[in-house]
Amino acid sequence: MPEAVLLENLWRATVETFYMVGVSAVLATVIGLPLGLLLVITNAGGVLENPSLNQSLGAIVNVGRSLPFIILLVAIIPLTRLIVGTTIGSTAALVPLTLAAIPFFARVAETSLLEVDRGLIEAAQSMGCSYWQIILKVLIPEAFPSLILGATIMVISLLNYSAMAGVVGGGGLGDLAIRYGYQRFDTRVMLITVVLLIVLVQITQFLGDRLAKQLRKR
Repeated sequence: MPEAVLLENLWRATVETFYMVGVSAVLATVIGLPLGLLLVITNAGGVLENPSLNQSLGAIVNVGRSLPFIILLVAIIPLTRLIVGTTIGSTAALVPLTLAAIPFFARVAETSLLEVDRGLIEAAQSMGCSYWQIILKVLIPEAFPSLILGATIMVISLLNYSAMAGVVGGGGLGDLAIRYGYQRFDTRVMLITVVLLIVLVQITQFLGDRLAKQLRKR
């Protein structure tokens, strides 16, 4: 592959990867965080204790987490086609990526929120704070650094998932590696895409760690 064509393909694939990971991470956070909150507040001893609801939500989240991504990718092809009108391309990959990330982040958020000092919650309750005040002014702010680290792990997982989406023409660096590297036996393309993915993971981890550290100092 000529250098100019390779650079153009790498740029396009990198932009597609950012698009897939960025949009799916935002959607997973918007849906997964409330789901994690529900798991915490409906748990035994939670501010809205509800064992039956908690168990039902927990079962749904566990089912979502137990499916290997490559199987989920293929299994929901009809749903993907229904939602976006196609099963090929970076936009189509958003559906399985988001569905895979939601239960993952829900459990991450649950773990982060459960780490909040129980004494702070009890103090807020004794002061007459409402459920929403406890959630918005105690639980989330206290768990925020841990939530940032959890979101960092999710984004890194999504980078890996987005590469896997290339198996079914999902676009991005994974698609480039498979179509031009593996199928055309171009080792150079394979190596470059692997290096790019490693660099993206390292940058993501560095930024997440730094942001969480700064928040903890405050």
